[in-house]
Amino acid sequence: MIGFFLQATVDTLANAANQVANAAETAKQNTEISVLEFIFKGGFFIIPIAILLFYTIYVIVERTMYISKTTKTDNFLLKEVRTHLNNGNIELALGAAERLDNANARVVREGIMTIGRPISEIESNMERQAQIELGEMEKRLGHLGLIAGMAPTLGFVGTIGGVIKIFYSISITENISIGNISGGLYEKMISSGAGLIVGLFAYAGYHLLNGKIDHFMLNVQKQVLEFVNIIQRPNHGN
Repeated sequence: MIGFFLQATVDTLANAANQVANAAETAKQNTEISVLEFIFKGGFFIIPIAILLFYTIYVIVERTMYISKTTKTDNFLLKEVRTHLNNGNIELALGAAERLDNANARVVREGIMTIGRPISEIESNMERQAQIELGEMEKRLGHLGLIAGMAPTLGFVGTIGGVIKIFYSISITENISIGNISGGLYEKMISSGAGLIVGLFAYAGYHLLNGKIDHFMLNVQKQVLEFVNIIQRPNHGN
């Protein structure tokens, strides 16, 4: 009799556990949503943040490709230019610089074209050409700096707007349940998180690209100095 009672109790507990597990699984299936649906629960401000994300990715990729291409250096360019200038052949030196399609070669080309003028003028022209190249590289980089500050702000505005709506709803319905408040808050915090992520991408891209540009300008300064040494002391180093 006792054994029968224990067996019945065990069966009852097992059935109850199965029912709880099935209920939990059903609730999980009902509450599971896709990542995209989860993101768009952030509200209206998710749309401009998403647009800023796509634009940020475009600018970072496009500027990286352009800067990498235009700052590519040829270590043999100045050696070739030195050889031609030592032989008194400015046209061949100019052709060597024009053969390469990068910023360093264009700076050297500007120096070759002004040979015969005072050294200060040659340096000034080369530096002006370097500034032009710098301006081309920095196109749209300011946009990344703007997005780095704008995207998080948009996210915070979206969150604040959502919180205002939650408290307005509470004032109308007088429903201050934890589920009502937390459900609304988690949805509105999505916009803040999205804005911070986009701002982080833009901030990192802005500084990484500027680091590449700073490295280019350092190389240009070395190149100008070496070019001036070539035309002042053409046989120096031979």
